[in-house]
Amino acid sequence: MGNGIAHVFCLNGYQVNLIDISQMALDQAFNTINLNLDRQIKKGTIKEEDKEKALINLNRSTQLKESVEVADLVIEAVIEDVKIKKKIFADLDNYTRKEAILASNTSSISISQLASATTRPNKVIGIHFMNPVPMMELVEVIRGYNTSDETTNTVMDICKKIQKVPIEVQDYPGFIANRILMPMINESIYALHEGVAGVLEIDTIMKLGMAHPMGPLQLADYIGLDVCLSILKVMFSGFGDSKYAPCPLLVNMVQAGHLGRKSGEGFYKWEPGKKDLEVSRRFRL
Repeated sequence: MGNGIAHVFCLNGYQVNLIDISQMALDQAFNTINLNLDRQIKKGTIKEEDKEKALINLNRSTQLKESVEVADLVIEAVIEDVKIKKKIFADLDNYTRKEAILASNTSSISISQLASATTRPNKVIGIHFMNPVPMMELVEVIRGYNTSDETTNTVMDICKKIQKVPIEVQDYPGFIANRILMPMINESIYALHEGVAGVLEIDTIMKLGMAHPMGPLQLADYIGLDVCLSILKVMFSGFGDSKYAPCPLLVNMVQAGHLGRKSGEGFYKWEPGKKDLEVSRRFRL
């Protein structure tokens, strides 16, 4: 998500500092951005000179403080762990100018809770991009309890400038996208767990019957099963409603390290460069 967010900002003329604790991760991110820009050139959506300008706008660093000291907007995109995110927001509050907007790309964690780690809750907001960021138009803009109108309007305008469609939502578990999407994915996993249908059958029904571009189990693999589980746990805890309780099969798969595309196997087998997906041996009928 981080490299995708950096991609769209630097392509649209913004000076971007891409920050990670790992130089290897930064190098991988740069390579991904480079390849994705090349794909856009082949599709004719950008020109070679657009790519050159974008890469000039992109800096990489492992030093958080030095990289954010003069930033106008900082977008956090680390794992869905509230303790880690709050620590980062506390650090950002100390390192950035007081006028800077601090945002999170979280897909479910409370913006108000993250804002509580700062002295500027009025300038803390959620900017939830969809994956893959360069392709997906939608951005959920989440107002925390204390987020100001000025901050919200500024972020809405920025999203439009990077050619996204921002939708303002309020700060409740799962927001809108995942509050609707995750129960569908969870119910699909329950249907598989209960033997109602197989992986391909479930996904084909949703693709052909509901005109979804990707079935819910394939989508879960693409998102990351660990991420799906984290979001469901946040929603189950936040609402206290059993309809958000993660399916035991999902829990077992994550505990076994079968996380989907990122681990090479989830409901499907994911092999680099292979276009045709095969159902994981565990789920073959």
